[in-house]
Formats: sequence, C-alpha cells, structure tokens
Amino acid sequence: MTMAAAMQSRTAEAPARSKASRIAHVGVISDLGEAEPVWRAFEEPGHLSTPYQRFDLLSPWQRLVGEHEAARPFIVIAYDAEHRPLVLLPLSLRQSHGVRTACFMGGKHTTFNMGLWNVEFAAQAVAADLDALFAPLGQHVDVLALTQQPLRWHDQQNPFALLQRQGSINGCPRLVMEPGGPPASRISNSLRRRLKSKEKKLQALAGYRYHLASTDEDVTRLLDWFFRIKPARMAEQKLPNVFAEPGVEEFIRGACLMPRGEGRIIDIHALECDDEVIAIFAGVADGQRFSMMFNTYTLSENARYSPGLILMRYIIDRYGERGYHALDLGIGSDDYKRMFCKDDEEIFDSFVPLTSRGKLAAMAISSLSHGKRLVKQNQMLFDLARKLRRAFG
Repeated sequence: MTMAAAMQSRTAEAPARSKASRIAHVGVISDLGEAEPVWRAFEEPGHLSTPYQRFDLLSPWQRLVGEHEAARPFIVIAYDAEHRPLVLLPLSLRQSHGVRTACFMGGKHTTFNMGLWNVEFAAQAVAADLDALFAPLGQHVDVLALTQQPLRWHDQQNPFALLQRQGSINGCPRLVMEPGGPPASRISNSLRRRLKSKEKKLQALAGYRYHLASTDEDVTRLLDWFFRIKPARMAEQKLPNVFAEPGVEEFIRGACLMPRGEGRIIDIHALECDDEVIAIFAGVADGQRFSMMFNTYTLSENARYSPGLILMRYIIDRYGERGYHALDLGIGSDDYKRMFCKDDEEIFDSFVPLTSRGKLAAMAISSLSHGKRLVKQNQMLFDLARKLRRAFG
C-alpha cells in the first residue's frame, strides 16, 4: 500500500492515555476533494477559524504552489464518538534531509495559521485532546512546524496555545476598532488632517476615486498593474520577489476572482484616476476583521502624496462603518503600519516532535526561529543582516 493510500484509509483510535479527550478517532486525508465537504462545513457558523484557512484559498495554493514546492496535502480531521468532526488541520507534508515535516498550508501567503475548530470543542479543549489529536500522526510525520498562530481569534483562545510555544519571528500590528465608534476612535483627527491635505493633490486628478474591485474586469486590470509594479518595488528594497515563484501569480489571480458573499476570497481596494492606478491593498475579510495580504503603489510622481496611507484611511473607515472589530496590515512592524495599528497581535510558533528524529528537528527549527526573532528585534543586528543579504544576494 502506498503512503498516500495508507494516509487516506487509516483511522487511528485515540490512545488509552487520552481517555479524558472527546476525540475518539483521527483520520488523515491526502486528497483535497475528499476533505472538501468536511472542510467547507467547518467554515459555517459554529466554528472557529481565520479566513486564511478557507478551502477556496488553500486548495488552489496547494495545487498551484504547494506542488511546486514538493508539499503534499496532509489534512487531519478529528472526530468524537458519534463521528462528528471536532477539528480539521489543513497541513502540507514535506520531506528534507530525511525529516518529514508537516506545516500549515499557505506558505508565505497566509498571515495567520490555525486549525478549523468546532467552537464548543475549542472552548473546552484540554491537553489530553491535543495528545489524542497528535498521537496517531507519528507514523507519517516527524515534526509539526506550526508557525504564525494567533493566540486568540475573535476573543476565543486558540486551543494550540496549550502547546509549548515561542514568539513568532515577525510581529503583526493590529488596530482594534469599536463597532459604531466615531471616526476619531479609529484614526486620530491630526492624522486625518495630514492625509486630507495630501489627498487634495490627488483629488485634482481626473477621475480620482477609491473603490473596492467588484467586477472580474476590475480585478484583472488591477492585478495586471500589480504584477508589473510590485517587482520594481521589491527590487528597490532589495527583496526577493515572492510573487514570481512558480504558481503564485495564478494562485493570487484565482483567489481574487473567486466570489464569496458580496466580495471575493481576496478583496482588492484601490485608489485610481483616469490615467493610472495609484495604489492597491488586497486582503481577506470575515465580517469581523480585515487582514491585508499584499499591496503596492504607483511609480509615478503621485507617489509623493502618500497614496498608500490615504488608501488605508479609506479601508479602515469602510470596515469600521460596517461594524468590524479589528484590522491588521500583515506581518512586519513597518513604520506606516504603526501609524494606524497601535496594538500587537500575539502570534506564536509551536514545534511538536512526534518521533525521536523529530525531537532533534524540533530543537533545531526552534533555535533557528528564535535566533531570527532576536535579529528582527535588535535594530543593529537587523541592519547587519540586511547588509549581508544585499552583499551576498
């Protein structure tokens, strides 16, 4: 029997030491189509997950990007005694240097990683539940590398916060919004005045407007512009162009075109005039929170008027007026993010060894991640690392 077949067919009983757990059995699936019905059910009300774990986002990522990276689907579903699904982990499996590592799907394109949980089970989960969830996986995986997990989501604790954990390499600034609050509670009046002054220059442009892309034609046109401009912006910053990696552009285009409710799986907000696109911000929304995924702005003279900041003001007000509770601008503490986001999302990594080989791998990965975090938090070390990266390409 092939490994894939074994993964699909095996249903492992929870170990005797975890009798206190509600988990009765754990299934592992390597076929996205087979997992789809249960996965989509986890996106319905009564469940806890971030919009980054939607099937319509991760399925195309796995097919178009994950396969290029030699990552195979490794979808874990735990059930209770009545065969009701309690949690789904959307993981992908990689093998390197003889070590089998399972990570959350989505790679560099998901800000937050999390399981999809039955909300009642998530609220009551204990260490015995995690023991029962992980115990059957050791025959397939050496180590679980579970990175960039939010400590809480929509005011409910992430059950994986019970694991041994460490701070993620990068932080994520967050804006907490009071639903129905006045505009000044979201953005200070002084910052609004500065942005309004800058925007006067842009308002003189013919056809100047802010909008959320609503048609396929709009989405395609804006993405055509993005994939021309973003490489130049990343080259300016001496950063690798992650959007040029195999399958990534096709994945992004597909997700931005995929309908979801009144919007898309990835929504694109834009500032434009008749002559050019001035700035775009794209991200995911779930009715309570907007989270940015990617952005860029014009190379023309109009860049001098801070179009990205002006666009952020429009986006924050849009979601604030719709009763959203929070907004973030993605991983990294860039200065412009701090202008809007005064709080920090608590995000953590957990490296869970499942075999003796996995113990060594978990220690190595954990130490490397901890070292990178220290560099990021120390400006002198960070500047040195950046210089070395530029020097050696």
